[in-house]
Amino acid sequence: MTQTTGSDTSRVRLGAAGAAVTLATLVTNALAYVVPVLGARRLSAADLGALATVLALGAIAAVPGFGLQIAVAAHRARWGGDGAGRLGLRTAALTGAVTLALAPLLTVLLRLPAPLTLLLATTTFATVMAGRWLGELQGDQRFLRLAVAMAILAAGRYGGLVVGLLLGRGPVTCLLLTTATGLLALPLLARLAAPGTTAISTPGAPAGARDDQPRSAEPGGPVPRRLDARQVSTACAATLAMLAISYADLILARQLLPAADSGAYAVGSVLTKGALWAPQVVTLLVLPRLARGDRRARLVALALITACGAALVAAATIGGELAFRLAGGADYLHLADTAPIFAATGALYAVVFMLVNDRVATGARWPAAPLWAATVGLAVCAALVAPRTVTGVLSCALVTAAVTAATMSWLVFRPSHRRTTQRDRVAAATGQTGVDGDSPHTQTPRTPSRWLP
Repeated sequence: MTQTTGSDTSRVRLGAAGAAVTLATLVTNALAYVVPVLGARRLSAADLGALATVLALGAIAAVPGFGLQIAVAAHRARWGGDGAGRLGLRTAALTGAVTLALAPLLTVLLRLPAPLTLLLATTTFATVMAGRWLGELQGDQRFLRLAVAMAILAAGRYGGLVVGLLLGRGPVTCLLLTTATGLLALPLLARLAAPGTTAISTPGAPAGARDDQPRSAEPGGPVPRRLDARQVSTACAATLAMLAISYADLILARQLLPAADSGAYAVGSVLTKGALWAPQVVTLLVLPRLARGDRRARLVALALITACGAALVAAATIGGELAFRLAGGADYLHLADTAPIFAATGALYAVVFMLVNDRVATGARWPAAPLWAATVGLAVCAALVAPRTVTGVLSCALVTAAVTAATMSWLVFRPSHRRTTQRDRVAAATGQTGVDGDSPHTQTPRTPSRWLP
């Protein structure tokens, strides 16, 4: 009889966790897609434009939430313990307050109804606040619960919009409903992340030992034992930089190309975004291990993301016409030859995003600096050097992605960044057998948080 080893069990559970997170991501993307589809059929053009603008502003305002999640997850995986509650509340309150202060200006400049911009502040608060609990679940590697939390957050962000549109209501009512569902989702997320479930113990630690000792990570700078505003702001800046560089070429195409070519580029960018976001579940799953300085996990994650990108580029090469037919229709089939270039750009950015997350998780200074420099370089190249064509802007984007990936690889893998300690070698040799925080065999109790019931 063949016996199942602990390593085999870990792989099975990790695969199940990955599948669950992937499903939750698909649910989120599906709900985000349903909103404009329903809006186009239920709203007038003016109302649809107003709602779409507010949702775009909401996506930008939600960046601190993603940064908060990354910071909490990395710090919790590296140090254990609590301490994110007060900082998470301050981050959400500050973001909501800034959005509220900008509401009159946005109302005038973008010709939006005042109630929409005012409600935007409340929805922003709810979305950013959710990042605290998502980060706790991610840092504790409770990935099955994280998948459930992601689905709940998606329902909170988009459920009210979908219901309002199905009922034939206007943008203000729809956003009011989604504000309510977003706030109602917060207690559910808090319950999922409640410390009644336990946290994963440090690999190699004695059974029953508390997991409140600092974990080793590759040195990238001093990381405080308590989560502070600097760590959150660093993660937010990195998230904003990733968002900026991934959309820079699309914005430049809109600015530099004729309207028809700009629209064609927008269709092709669907392939870029697909190749970029398809392997992001790997980055999400590996982040806690990156925070602990697990070089093997980093290499495995990089290999998986590279393999996924290569497969997508090959598929785009073979089925370029089909890809453009699905993305934009028969009017864009003349761009089929560019499909692998769009896909390759996204695949390279997927590698960049994983390496940036690694730099954030290990406490590196200015982890997003190469991305900001690359964004500026892309703008200069597209505006002053490249031909004003789809392939001209796309070639600049591809070169920028390749140079950025090479730069980030050098920063992460350079010899001075690869020093290890005895704890690193023990952790790498032992491995981690647990994946989801619901397993009693790999975890130790955590002190209840005064922020949770």
